[in-house]
Amino acid sequence: RVLEALPSSLPVPVFLVLHQRPALDSRLVDILERRSPLTPVSPEDKTGVAPGYLYVAPPGYHMLVNRDLRIALGVYKHVHYSRPSIDETFFSVGHIYGAGATGVILTGANEDGAAGIGYIARRGGTTVAQDPAGAEAPMMPEAALATGYVQYALPTDELGRFLRDRIVGTPEA
Repeated sequence: RVLEALPSSLPVPVFLVLHQRPALDSRLVDILERRSPLTPVSPEDKTGVAPGYLYVAPPGYHMLVNRDLRIALGVYKHVHYSRPSIDETFFSVGHIYGAGATGVILTGANEDGAAGIGYIARRGGTTVAQDPAGAEAPMMPEAALATGYVQYALPTDELGRFLRDRIVGTPEA
């Protein structure tokens, strides 16, 4: 629902990190092709990033963004028992994009992303969490909110529109 509200002409790249077990054949990109106006990609190491693309962290790999705006995939230690780790992606996005970064935490069953939300906020970026009351697994948005760095806590149905309006601007009536 969140991604469906974003236009294909979104002027920024989007990085999606979902905790998945490493599998021979993840179907997430195929599913997102049917559900998102953005162009979903399962990036390889050194893939360049561009506006309007949705970069989906491959199962079993941390996904970071380098200064040259290329993806770096890593297989180093798990963070919060996860690889890919949302924190790792947020740290790199916050470092590279600074005040232009937006971090969003949705449903999940551990604290991954909370430290990264804090980093994005300290770099001047925007921080958002799903309202835990509507989360299937509220631990991740609760952990993010507990940091004190989340600027907006919104119901799932409002997140996509909020992000669209914040990034693209409020549509004219």
